[in-house]
Amino acid sequence: MYALGVILASLLALIGLLRLKVKIGLAMVVTAAVLAVFLGVTPGEMAGRLVAEWQDGALTRTTPYLFISLTALLLLVNVVGEAMSQIGLSARLVPAMQGLFRSRRVALAAIPLLMGMLPTPGGVMLSAPMVREAGDKIGVSRSRSGAINFLFRHQWEPVWPLFPAVPFIQSILGISALSIVSYHSVLTVAGMVGGVLFLLRVGIPPRKQEHMEAKAALGAHAMDFVHVFWPIALTAVLYIGLNIPPAIGIFLAIVGLLLLHRVEWRRWPGIFKAAKEPDMVLLLFGALWFKLNLDASGAVGNVVDFFALIHMPPVLVVFLLPMLVGASTGVTMGTVAITYPFLIPYIGHGAQADMGLETLAFAGVVFGLMLSPIHLCMALSASYFQTPLTRIILKVLPAALCVAAAGFVMVLLTR
Repeated sequence: MYALGVILASLLALIGLLRLKVKIGLAMVVTAAVLAVFLGVTPGEMAGRLVAEWQDGALTRTTPYLFISLTALLLLVNVVGEAMSQIGLSARLVPAMQGLFRSRRVALAAIPLLMGMLPTPGGVMLSAPMVREAGDKIGVSRSRSGAINFLFRHQWEPVWPLFPAVPFIQSILGISALSIVSYHSVLTVAGMVGGVLFLLRVGIPPRKQEHMEAKAALGAHAMDFVHVFWPIALTAVLYIGLNIPPAIGIFLAIVGLLLLHRVEWRRWPGIFKAAKEPDMVLLLFGALWFKLNLDASGAVGNVVDFFALIHMPPVLVVFLLPMLVGASTGVTMGTVAITYPFLIPYIGHGAQADMGLETLAFAGVVFGLMLSPIHLCMALSASYFQTPLTRIILKVLPAALCVAAAGFVMVLLTR
């Protein structure tokens, strides 16, 4: 009970600091420090956890690697935006999307939806410059643009096999890939429908004359779109095809972009100065420290024991446990790895697995992650779109409720 109270109190403290206009990076570091104190995580225990990560897991899953790689990626995303702005590509983005998709709403959702197939932590920032530019152009509020980018970026996690949670669940439950993808697709559809109804159907200003571009050849729009999109596509191809870290991919894309458009060498330093963003560095450090505190203290395991002690109904355990851990850690794979072993007695295994309950469990994961201020993508969205985090959460909430409702409906349908 104590661990549960500390986790909830720390989340409330973070929200309180943000309400007091404390920068999100500093607020995250302060919250992580308070959590460490109240969970009793000593420097020695923290060091032991880091050593265990190094010895027992892959390098790419260690906290220091994540901090360095994510920091480089997120700072270089700012450079991409600056380079596109100075070259003049940003001004051509919105007309290109309108010409290709013929709908401002589809244009806003299409980029994060496409980039959502790239399973990299903090990947929401890859599409953020494009969505912010497009939203500003047509008069969409920053909070709505941030919510659109965040929501549609995460629609593939329940079904896309490049996200490690999908094959992990398949393995520990002994079920087929077709089964898990078939059932989880209900969650993806529910999330998209919720996004369309609550983010795209409302809050988009009426089309103005300046949004009505002269009809150009489809090929011209396609070329403009390719010029803007190829650096992100290159990063995705290098990551998925050759396992090259996104930070390296985006750096190569920046260099290629500047060379392709013959940007003078003397302008390069000014463009790369856009990477100077200390609050983002603090944000990453604080978020990873928060997660490390939970791992080192065993707090999540104590919460699991508490649920068992009070004999909570199975349906509530299956939904609430992943939801709570997801909201507390903001990490999909970590949430699944921690909670699913405890849910196997409820869900079952192999041919006897209750896929309705399993779908509900993953709905809990998604619901918690969508509303978690600890989720890197959520926190980074608030920082990049320069809007209060709570505004993005409130705008995402209706779509998140659609996903949760879909999970409970699947339980009823499979009974």
